[in-house]
Amino acid sequence: MLTELLSENDWLAFSVTLKLASLSTFILIVLGTPFAWWLSRTRSKIKPLIEAIIALPIVLPPTVLGFYLLILLSSQGGVGQVLSRLGVESIAFTFTGLVIGSVLYSLPFVVQPLQTAFSSISRQSLETAATLRASPLDCFFSVVIPQARMGFFTAIVLGFAHTVGEFGVVLMIGGNIPGETQVLSIAIYEHVEALEYTQAHLLSGSLLIVSFVMLLLIYATNRRKSILL
Repeated sequence: MLTELLSENDWLAFSVTLKLASLSTFILIVLGTPFAWWLSRTRSKIKPLIEAIIALPIVLPPTVLGFYLLILLSSQGGVGQVLSRLGVESIAFTFTGLVIGSVLYSLPFVVQPLQTAFSSISRQSLETAATLRASPLDCFFSVVIPQARMGFFTAIVLGFAHTVGEFGVVLMIGGNIPGETQVLSIAIYEHVEALEYTQAHLLSGSLLIVSFVMLLLIYATNRRKSILL
């Protein structure tokens, strides 16, 4: 029944969305962890500026961010021209462009939970590890990460869920190419335009359930942690 109602493009949209969310979340954790660690420890005067830049996607309309990324990454844009000179084709309207847009748009949803988790780690525990001759890298992996595991869990869930629900950014930078840049949110929009409400209900309902389950996991895990403490 379900396979009959949803088209091949719908299933491809599922695949592209899952691939995009998984890859973007991985990149966000790799890039966001050092950012969040620095923000949690630094007393630099430029810290508010960096925090404001990272948090900008929270208040900036997605289409605005997508528009400027499209200009920047197109063949006539600054990055696009550099890539063109290097023999690389424009990454606008490609899956790579989608990943770049998704990483930038979901960055605050990963960095902020990690920064909060890192800020809660006492300096005493780090100093104790240092007195035991633990290197800074050993200290980070043996002390910081275990104590900040809930922050990592929250960051991964929010980063993944936020990427799954993107629309404006991915539409502007990736367009609507089935099997390459068409994600679930765009597929839903197409069905609504075509008055295909049954298919739109199925896709929207799946996103609603996934989003709710992810948020439920976060709140349930945080509640369990607070009870244990």
